[in-house]
Amino acid sequence: MLLLFARSVAGVVEILLMIALGYLLTNLGWFNESASKLIARLVTQVALPAYMAYTITSKFTFKRLVETLPDLRFPVVSMMILFGISIIVAKVLHIRESHRGLFESMFFNSNTVFVGLPVNVALFGAAKSLPYVLVYYMANTTIFWTLGVYLIQRDGQGDYHFSLGQTLKKVFSPPLLGFMVGVVLVLLKIQLPNFIMADLNYIGGLTVPLSMIFIGIAIANVDLHDLTINRGSLGILFGRFILAPALMALLVLPTGMPVMMKQVFIIQSAMPVMTNAPVVSKLYGADSSFAAVMVTESTLLSLLVIPILMLLLNAAH
Repeated sequence: MLLLFARSVAGVVEILLMIALGYLLTNLGWFNESASKLIARLVTQVALPAYMAYTITSKFTFKRLVETLPDLRFPVVSMMILFGISIIVAKVLHIRESHRGLFESMFFNSNTVFVGLPVNVALFGAAKSLPYVLVYYMANTTIFWTLGVYLIQRDGQGDYHFSLGQTLKKVFSPPLLGFMVGVVLVLLKIQLPNFIMADLNYIGGLTVPLSMIFIGIAIANVDLHDLTINRGSLGILFGRFILAPALMALLVLPTGMPVMMKQVFIIQSAMPVMTNAPVVSKLYGADSSFAAVMVTESTLLSLLVIPILMLLLNAAH
């Protein structure tokens, strides 16, 4: 048991060192807000799509892909149940109307890329965990850019106007398109030339370290005096780190899916608030400072929660 806990802690320390590098370099003046935006764009629009395409085409066979995709229903069902619970929790905690949509969105959406991806790679290894990470990511990103963004926009100033074009553009983002290209290639049994696969591998390899450096920059730019605990923050932390993994465990543990998939889904469900929440909040006039504080608080707390969660998961099996 102690060995399992040590392995989990080692995986988190591996991540912490990369976050600390981003934090240190920011305090030394290497990174500013422009650099942070550049790294985020580089990860989401270049490195991650390449990572998706390479991983799907190299780790999945036709048979395994067909068997895995139906399990997409578990993260979808989990997030829909959490959404319903978030409405009740917001009313019980008397979250003010101007914060309710943002509260609900942060309650049920996970940071599956900037934190979830590196965490799973560190804990389980890329070869075994990535296919399941990507399945969860597909569900999470679709729900965030539809329901999650709608809830945040509802908090913003002015009337909400639904735009199908803008919504589709966000849902079919470069990472999801990279995922879909990989799926199509596997389903059609098309093999890319070795030099293209090598390039995708090299470029995709930037995803994990740049994601962690980005988190370090974000933490360095938050005033520690803003990290206060109140009803809203406690409600979101309860949803992210207790309710979400407990619900996912209830859904997947009784099934016959692979143990690794169960563990990845539970870990992904317990990730911190999505990094995009403050950006979307600022764009639509919602409380972006509240979102930024919750991203930071939940990210820092996740580094304590993950080893404990891994210990519980290993004890369950």
